[in-house]
Amino acid sequence: MEISIYNIAGVDTGKKAELNDSIFGIEPNDHAIYLDIKQYMANNRQGTSKSKERGEISGSTRKIKRQKGTGTARAGSIKSPLFRGGGRAFGPRPRNYYFKLNKKVKQLARKSALSYKVKNESLIILENFSFEQPSTKEFVSLKTSLKINDKKSLLVLSEQNKNIYLSSRNLKDSKVVMISELTTYDILNASVLMLVDSSIDVLESFFKK
Repeated sequence: MEISIYNIAGVDTGKKAELNDSIFGIEPNDHAIYLDIKQYMANNRQGTSKSKERGEISGSTRKIKRQKGTGTARAGSIKSPLFRGGGRAFGPRPRNYYFKLNKKVKQLARKSALSYKVKNESLIILENFSFEQPSTKEFVSLKTSLKINDKKSLLVLSEQNKNIYLSSRNLKDSKVVMISELTTYDILNASVLMLVDSSIDVLESFFKK
């Protein structure tokens, strides 16, 4: 599969990038995507929510009224969840939401997400580039040239580039990651996926591990 390569001015360079069909052209597996994103979001949960139960509420344990003869339900403590100010019944407790997912399932999910981007024509290949210094203005100009200024974008680099990263950091609808940081969630959360030319070979070797 071949796809055109653009420069940062949004002009087709006339060169083509060869994409591996086993990564960018597979039949997407929606269940693998679901599992990978579910794990990603679960592992990001802090799991620190906590509410006080009746045994942790400060207050008297005196029986507040006699057992029988009142015509209402029996009540043994003011700390009961039935009363205002009482403990919460079955409230959240601190817990770890982490769960394991097989490596092959995660790889299949990423390949499926990449294939969806190609299928939906939401993948752009860019010539290798860099900024002389961090400049949000230059990054906005890049997106404007590619006509994706109003879309959420994800730029994938083959190696760390501090100037490009810092240039995009102030933009809430733009994100820059390296191949090793690429997740299924990030791919699908972006409206447009941008790959620099040099990252394609690195990406293919990453999936062969």
